[in-house]
Amino acid sequence: MELEGLVRCSTNYVPLTPISFLERAAKAYRDTTSVVNGSVKYTWGDMHERCLKIASALNQLGISRGDVVATLAPNVPAMHELHFAVPMAGALICPLNTRHDSAMLSVLLEHSEAKIIFVDYQLLDIAHGALKLLTKTKRKPPILVLIAESDGPLPTDHIASETHEYESLLAEGHNGFEIIRPNSEWDPICINYTSGTTSRPKGVVYCHRGAYLNSLASVLLHGIGSLPVYLWTVPIFHCNGWNLTWGLAAQGGTNVCLRKVTPKAIFDNIALHNVTHMGGAPTVLNMIVNSPISDRRPLPHKVEVMTGGAPPPPQILTKMEELGFGISHLYGLTETYGPGTSCIWKPEWDSLPLNERYKLKARQGVHHVGLEDVEVKDPVTMASVPADGKTIGEIMFRGNTVMSGYLKDLEATKEAFNGGWFRSGDLAVKHPDNYIEVKDRLKDVIISGGENISTVEVETVLYGHPAILEAAVVARPDNHWGQTPCAFVKLKEGYDGVGAQEIIKFCRDHLPHYMTLKTVIFEDLPKTSTGKIQKFILREKAKAMGSLS
Repeated sequence: MELEGLVRCSTNYVPLTPISFLERAAKAYRDTTSVVNGSVKYTWGDMHERCLKIASALNQLGISRGDVVATLAPNVPAMHELHFAVPMAGALICPLNTRHDSAMLSVLLEHSEAKIIFVDYQLLDIAHGALKLLTKTKRKPPILVLIAESDGPLPTDHIASETHEYESLLAEGHNGFEIIRPNSEWDPICINYTSGTTSRPKGVVYCHRGAYLNSLASVLLHGIGSLPVYLWTVPIFHCNGWNLTWGLAAQGGTNVCLRKVTPKAIFDNIALHNVTHMGGAPTVLNMIVNSPISDRRPLPHKVEVMTGGAPPPPQILTKMEELGFGISHLYGLTETYGPGTSCIWKPEWDSLPLNERYKLKARQGVHHVGLEDVEVKDPVTMASVPADGKTIGEIMFRGNTVMSGYLKDLEATKEAFNGGWFRSGDLAVKHPDNYIEVKDRLKDVIISGGENISTVEVETVLYGHPAILEAAVVARPDNHWGQTPCAFVKLKEGYDGVGAQEIIKFCRDHLPHYMTLKTVIFEDLPKTSTGKIQKFILREKAKAMGSLS
């Protein structure tokens, strides 16, 4: 039966977009502090006005609907503003990893076709290197906008050669700018590059609808109520800071910027700003619990921490809670807008022995309210595995917070969506209570300090060394970084004098530092009858070595 008297119109139907969080915050939380960075503070009223001006300035620079605007900056106020201002100008924000070198940066700028790049003053040399490489390809380089330290002087030695400077650009904009809203909530809002399991990372595209829903879901996952104070230890370039760059505006949150993550800076900022929430990879937790007593301060109250990535070791969880932090665990991928599941704590688990509790806490849990479903399935038959905690399958996602697709790579998108679900590439079991637990990765990605490292990419560099005949890279467990790259190498005849340090230095000279080898083992590599290197044997050997740090 068709119901009469219904009208879908602009009165009752508006495309969902995170831009609306900022507009509401400017009314509901106008005088509440939105961003703190050293001595610099803005309210939500200020931030709304500043975002309008930046959007206006972008428009004046020729940015229009569908254009791409890149960023290369740590967690500074401009990163918060650009997450709203760029979509308000109708464009897509493309936050780039601050740990990339010039070569990778130029590849991503070319692939994304970014028209403008906002660069933090500390990363100018890397950006200049990338733009030089771009000019060699005859590709018009993006306009560069310098982000100076917001509570410090302009670096005058750089500014003369730059096209624009952030605050000057903002001053040229108008706060009466008419926002270019999405025509449809399916319109793209950003591009996030994966860390790359092959030499080129994939550009994951998010839409306004997914960003809106995942922002709210992330707020719920973190248990964030009204007026939180959030310390930014998660890089904003990573899945838009787990979508909280947008989500915190919905709750009138105060964003405490942290340029460099150190235990002392974390404790000092918690005490100074009365921080209620923060997030971070297990590496950050490890850093906190192993920090010298002199760097610590007593917490003003329980600080809730969301951790994701590799499950944190039980002893780290114990020590964090002893220090006064509350820990909860989430799981997701760039392709799922970051957080997709969380280990929702059950009160009956409180009475279990400590070790049992932390084993449960390390599970990846159940999907959040913004997702339709998460299942562990047989990747061939697509049948769900039994909830027995033993049968291994692949984690698959379905719903509104799964990416729109990979930029300019339809084949990869189709492959990822094959069977009507997004295939994560992660292997897991499902327990009788429906909580999932990751067991291994289909791909050989190494996760070091929250960064994904492609073994293929490191191996490619190794094969460029004149002494190396064969090489295979696997993860070695590490108490600080989670994992570090470990190479098993067979040398060519006549090169017996080549040592581990020479190979490590060779890698350091040809790769970003976080991808550099930490361990080199010289031996014959195990192979199958067809000559394929048996990485699972090498993984076991690396695991048996234990932690380097």
